[in-house]
Amino acid sequence: MTATIIDGKAFAAKVRAEVAEHVARLKEERGLVPGLAVVLVGENPASQVYVKSKGKQTVEVGMASFEHKLDRDTSEADLLALIDRLNADPAVHGILVQLPLPSHLNSELVINRIDPAKDVDGFHISNVGLLGTGQKSMVPCTPLGCLMMLRDHHGKLAGMEAVVVGRSNIVGKPMAQLLLGDSCTVTIAHSRTKDLGEVCRRADILVAAVGRPEMIPGDWVKPGATVIDVGINRIERDGKQVLVGDVDYAGAAKVAGAITPVPGGVGPMTIACLLANTLTACCRANGLPEPEGLTA
Repeated sequence: MTATIIDGKAFAAKVRAEVAEHVARLKEERGLVPGLAVVLVGENPASQVYVKSKGKQTVEVGMASFEHKLDRDTSEADLLALIDRLNADPAVHGILVQLPLPSHLNSELVINRIDPAKDVDGFHISNVGLLGTGQKSMVPCTPLGCLMMLRDHHGKLAGMEAVVVGRSNIVGKPMAQLLLGDSCTVTIAHSRTKDLGEVCRRADILVAAVGRPEMIPGDWVKPGATVIDVGINRIERDGKQVLVGDVDYAGAAKVAGAITPVPGGVGPMTIACLLANTLTACCRANGLPEPEGLTA
């Protein structure tokens, strides 16, 4: 068996095209322009790359992009004051504070200062609680992207056994909640799970989000299973720096029915879903129907 490759790059391009189509319609019919504000504190090189890419893609789909780059030593009071201004700005429908923040800033305090309706990262405690109780919320972008790809590949997910390896607040926990919402039978596993290999082998859907390079070997994958590899790990191989996932891709691809590659799998979906969330936030703020297929 050779697994079908789930091409996240192509799927993300499709999502962005759908977002752009909705945005153009909002402009033409309602005079509305969805706006995304991104706040970057400091000069973390990886964060700078992400913010630049987010801004570029925001403009490409026809949205308004508002970038706020603050010095590393910006005070917490000044950062919170900026968030308050963005919360009150009707042109801003989505607010994202790029993580990680410098150590002198309290990330939880900052994230929870964002208006939950504008929290397009889905990290605000109100959105976490709404998602956990099956209510309408803003959904974290990476798990939303995974869910979109799974729905596209399988159609209905009801009754499937899903194992999520990883229990982070950003991916593992919300991913499990989304799969429960689609009527999967869900197990959350992690590095301390007893007989982790046996647990993984039960999965019709295996989501790896633990942050350890190639931790899951091919013989932990159930024949025909769908493997969603969220991990992005930089390692040295044959004297070169390469990106690998949390799954041994070569081994798993021989067994799985479908698999996401690294890179080019889940990664591109994260920004695409950020744009989708901003569109959703704009629609909700104006009492308009949410875009079909772009929400959980």
